[in-house]
Amino acid sequence: MADISALNEKIERDSAFLVPLQNEMGKVIIGQHYMLDRLLIALLSNGHILLEGVPGLAKTLAIKSLSQCIDGHFSRIQFTPDLLPADLVGTVIYNQKTGEFNPRKGPVFANFVLADEINRAPAKVQSALLEAMQERQVTIGENTFMLPEPFLVMATMNPIEQEGTYPLPEAQVDRFMLKVVLDFPTPEDEQKIINLNVNRSFPKVEKVVTPQDIIRARATLREVYMDEKIEKYIVDIVYATRTPEKYGLSRFKDLISFGASPRAGINMALAAKAMAFIKRRGYVIPDDVRAVCMDVMRHRIGLTYEAEAENITTEMIVREILNAVEVP
Repeated sequence: MADISALNEKIERDSAFLVPLQNEMGKVIIGQHYMLDRLLIALLSNGHILLEGVPGLAKTLAIKSLSQCIDGHFSRIQFTPDLLPADLVGTVIYNQKTGEFNPRKGPVFANFVLADEINRAPAKVQSALLEAMQERQVTIGENTFMLPEPFLVMATMNPIEQEGTYPLPEAQVDRFMLKVVLDFPTPEDEQKIINLNVNRSFPKVEKVVTPQDIIRARATLREVYMDEKIEKYIVDIVYATRTPEKYGLSRFKDLISFGASPRAGINMALAAKAMAFIKRRGYVIPDDVRAVCMDVMRHRIGLTYEAEAENITTEMIVREILNAVEVP
């Protein structure tokens, strides 16, 4: 218990920046606490986040404000059908004075990258971004460049308009740590949003955190204690998507075409640690796992045609699994 007490003190110290960061973000983002918490989880866990929601839910404003609070470089890339990989990662430019080809870095070289409507671009562009996300480096010509730290990609998808879009392959979607589905704000929050936007003086966020604070917090987050029983709980949740019949969920056997990958378990453990860190706790409890489970798992389960015919969604399956798997 002495170690846990010391760890709690360290987390209290290294997570002190979260209060001013959340206060600053709250100036311009009304409601949407769920989205902001998930953005912080992805940032602290060194992961990336995919947001699905209709236009106008403050997705762009959220990541732009986050980059301003952290004194980081923000880059927005609007994905379109005519986008090329070079428009994303950069290219080599011929210099007439020197007679050499010099690399010119693209917009992906930023701390915070917003990939707006990622499913509007062809697979070649999507794979260029996802390679940068996974390898944290980009090759331009014969030179390889490391991406800055911290590096966070927030991609958005519009669930309504599917015409002229390129669905993301499962292997690419799996690279995103979290997939968050956004809902409309409450009437009270929407009234505040209208009031805030029609006033002449829209609030501005201040720089309250440094990138070094984030890097230090990431190192501390890895020290958050996770008991073997919690690890087993995560493994059971993941395995229940692969062999549901072993967990009393035989009816899902013909509805799931493929279960979650090992990356799901890794990301769930990291996200649960991040949730404990945000709550200023030095250890993970089952509630932390349950809180992040849906966002980690919803894009990692494949459905059969029978499931789609019966209007079964991955969210319904994840909820049933959480109810069936024994909590430690």
